[in-house]
Amino acid sequence: MSSDAMITHLVGVTALILIIAHTAGWLARRLGQPTIIGQLIAGIALGPSALTAAFPNLSEMLFPAALTPVLTGLAQIALVLFLFAVGYELDLGVLKGRARSVLSVSVAAFLLPMAVGSGVALLFHDRLARLGAPKEMTVSSVLFFGVALSITAVPVLTAIVRENGLAGTVPGIVAVSAAGLIDVMGWTVLVGTLLDSGGHEGPSLRVRLLLLVLFTVAMLLGARRVLRRVLWRTAVDPSVRLAVLVGFAFASAWVTNALGLHVIFGALLAGVVTPRERGATLDPDLLRPLHDIGLLLLPFFFVVSGRNVAIGGLDSAGVIALAGVTVLAVVTKVVSGTVAARFSGLDRHDARTVGVLLNTRGLTELIALNAGLQAGLVSGPLYTALVLMALVTTVLTQPFLVVVRRLRERAARSAPAADAPPAGPGGSDGPGGTDDSPLPSTAPGTL
Repeated sequence: MSSDAMITHLVGVTALILIIAHTAGWLARRLGQPTIIGQLIAGIALGPSALTAAFPNLSEMLFPAALTPVLTGLAQIALVLFLFAVGYELDLGVLKGRARSVLSVSVAAFLLPMAVGSGVALLFHDRLARLGAPKEMTVSSVLFFGVALSITAVPVLTAIVRENGLAGTVPGIVAVSAAGLIDVMGWTVLVGTLLDSGGHEGPSLRVRLLLLVLFTVAMLLGARRVLRRVLWRTAVDPSVRLAVLVGFAFASAWVTNALGLHVIFGALLAGVVTPRERGATLDPDLLRPLHDIGLLLLPFFFVVSGRNVAIGGLDSAGVIALAGVTVLAVVTKVVSGTVAARFSGLDRHDARTVGVLLNTRGLTELIALNAGLQAGLVSGPLYTALVLMALVTTVLTQPFLVVVRRLRERAARSAPAADAPPAGPGGSDGPGGTDDSPLPSTAPGTL
């Protein structure tokens, strides 16, 4: 295929991908599900699971092998832009005033799934190896399976919290804050697994680890100061400021990719180190184009991911693995999050809400799985099962929230009238009475 023919083909396929994926995302929203659910399903449908199986000639015509590197490049560009915005929005200042609850929930909701996932990888290594796990179970591959169960998707979770009216409430704040810390811990472990995966040619692990530490320190100490001086000069044109931010994000992504990691880590780190000091916070109108362009191009990532998902290739062992990993993912997240929230002082209804919200894996899980796929830590039917697990656990979040809401309403209706404060002297309705009852735990900004 000539260069002109390739460009013409790419333009046509781009139109097809964007229209189908965003229409599917819109339909998902109409059904009460996150947009990425529809886009992920569209990406899977354009892959071997549907299009190739039903119309193999059409699939080959639309997605020839020569086009794969181009689509992969567009997917990486979308991830860099999207994750830079996510990294900038990651604000650990939300821990103020609620550190106890957030820390206990995040540690529990990370460590239990991590331990269970790692334990399953060790106990059932032979079966997992037949499905696509590495034949030799290294520390990296064991930890990767733990990360696969412990991830929580902050962007999707934030959207679900907002759409369910939980923004500003205790369970919403605790869940989003804890999810941010969970992802920090998850990305940290994933960095170690990819550095030690053995699939990188070049410097040794120790050298790459040293270079990564030096790069991180330089970003935190040096890059932040340079950006503070460059970006917030009054004479800097907004278009130049945006170009500097985008170039900074891609440069950081290039460095981490060159060190044997993934572009996602550099993009996240670039967002994290971008200054946020009072008076130096980025104009929302400046960040919005990055966020919008990232969301616009994300369907390329879903299509690239979907090309590696073959639902028809799941045999009985693959189906069992899918069922097992999904049950473990749901139970470990919901139980650990609920119990930790309950012990940290939330009532049982708010605690259940936190546990259910943390079960949202969505896009963050897919990004981690793709990083593991490229590093050779997972492949074949096992990769398909883990992608479907991310899809199922995210879809279940909304129905579970409805169940928790109904349980709360039923408990409120069945509360005995004797629980109401007495009227008259000393009661909240009598002259000079005071109401000493605690605020409901769903009051915004309270714990």
